[in-house]
Amino acid sequence: MPPRESRLRGRLTGPELAVFVSGVVSMGLEILAGRMVAPQFGSSIYTWGSVIGVFLAALSLGYHLGGKRAATRASERRLVGILLATAAYVAVLVLAGDQLLSALAGVPLPARFASLPAVTVLFGPPTYLLGYISPYGAELSDRESHGEASGHVYAVGTVGSIVGAFATTFLLVPTLRVDLVAVVFGVLLIGTSLILLSPEFPRRSVGVTVLVAVLLVGSVSLPAVGYSLRGETIYRTQTPYQELVVADRGDVRTLYLDGQPHSAMDTDDPTRHVFDYTSYFHVPLLLTEREGAAATDDVDRVLFVGGGGFTGPRRFVEEYDATVDVVEIDPEVVGVAKEYFGVEEGPQLNVYTAPARQFLRDTDRTYDVIVLDAYKKDKVPFQLTTVEFMRLTERRLDDDGVLLANLISAPTGPASRFYRAEYRTMNRVYPQVYGFPTVGGSAVQNVELVATKRERRVTERELQRRNDRRDLGIDLTTQIRSYRSDVDPGDAPVLRDGNAPVNALLEPMAGQRYVVDESRANDTRRSRAERPTEAQPSRETPESRGRSVSRSASRRSTPAVITGPASRLPPRRAG
Repeated sequence: MPPRESRLRGRLTGPELAVFVSGVVSMGLEILAGRMVAPQFGSSIYTWGSVIGVFLAALSLGYHLGGKRAATRASERRLVGILLATAAYVAVLVLAGDQLLSALAGVPLPARFASLPAVTVLFGPPTYLLGYISPYGAELSDRESHGEASGHVYAVGTVGSIVGAFATTFLLVPTLRVDLVAVVFGVLLIGTSLILLSPEFPRRSVGVTVLVAVLLVGSVSLPAVGYSLRGETIYRTQTPYQELVVADRGDVRTLYLDGQPHSAMDTDDPTRHVFDYTSYFHVPLLLTEREGAAATDDVDRVLFVGGGGFTGPRRFVEEYDATVDVVEIDPEVVGVAKEYFGVEEGPQLNVYTAPARQFLRDTDRTYDVIVLDAYKKDKVPFQLTTVEFMRLTERRLDDDGVLLANLISAPTGPASRFYRAEYRTMNRVYPQVYGFPTVGGSAVQNVELVATKRERRVTERELQRRNDRRDLGIDLTTQIRSYRSDVDPGDAPVLRDGNAPVNALLEPMAGQRYVVDESRANDTRRSRAERPTEAQPSRETPESRGRSVSRSASRRSTPAVITGPASRLPPRRAG
């Protein structure tokens, strides 16, 4: 078919429109690829490197072979075939993307290359097909010379890529689910095909177009898996930062971020610690002690960095009558916490939507306890791990204030590099740093690092005595037994703003099972009458201690990865 003499609206010929759309879709799929593979492989630099590399390789191959065939095979009818084939593959991604990701996750490769097979299979073919369109478009161009045609076509394709990048990043992903974003690209390809077929609309080509459209619509119209191992999905969306899912399983409601459980709530007892590691958030209250003061007298104001389902903040408000500030970078997480987890702001619970470092720089408040709960197993904001950030937290703590950092790491072995690096980094700022693994052994788990501004180190025995006599509302005996005083950072680096190789430190954890204990249904709360007094110390015997440890070890463990409206500005620092 000869190139058209008439131009479409917007001064683009049909082939040039196809080139523009191919740029939009290829860049949009590249950004979408990162979001699709993140729940399975994380969003580390290795995952994004695989995505970028596969897309470049597939496009290059398409350019090369398309250029060789363009002189003899280029036609608008073949452009339509390429567009429809790409749209059909997009329908396959929507229909079976999750299954393909799960199947390809088992390919035995080193951790840093684990996402490469999945990215190649899922996104290599459609990107390769899109690579044909530019050389075909140059061949069908009505420009006078090959150089002018090539330059014009590749300029049009690049403009399409720019549009695709911005539209996907700032409009589609924050607004639609991943599968619906893919459908938008499929519809765009089908619409371009119909424009190229007009005004003749050959019956066979139109029939194929309708068939692909039905496949695309059917792929998203089929009943979604509403109930899975994680329960019944009651809400799902894409935010600018992550995929967010709320699911119910029995009386437990769980918040999933990028496919992994981040926070959970017992719908019958909203402040119960469903995940056992959150009970360690109370350990700092054993280290804020002032002579002659009760536990609740020591804690007036608490800051949580990272909101999630707000179990910790609400428990502190309820148990200690403290004023709690929560800073959460993702507005959608805050909205979901209010709608699905019953979070209500009030005089004692203040929620700020802002980056943590900005909040801490701008506020003039000081805190008795700061809890850092913004780390994931595979996605850690490096700016919240460095010496400079720890100095900022130190300035925002009272003289007897305590910092707790909830890390995902192993306490020992090769997978403990991030834990050891963060321990060494915190120790550069805080005189005393304590480690509390939450599961035991060398499994990847939540490890709590607790830092104080006091020079004197508190022993495990002293912590237990304080636990016995203080009115904490929760028995921390089991948590105290995980106390580690012999942390050896070894060759782990000190993390700084100019050199924080967090991705390399997290890499040894890739592919390892992450263990999270779930608390017993009755929690570990205790009334004042159940607490030993100073005159009557705890009557724990070796036998009872053994039984307690056994009960703790027998709790149900679940493999998981915990990765956390209008913005409100933090209070400004004076001057």
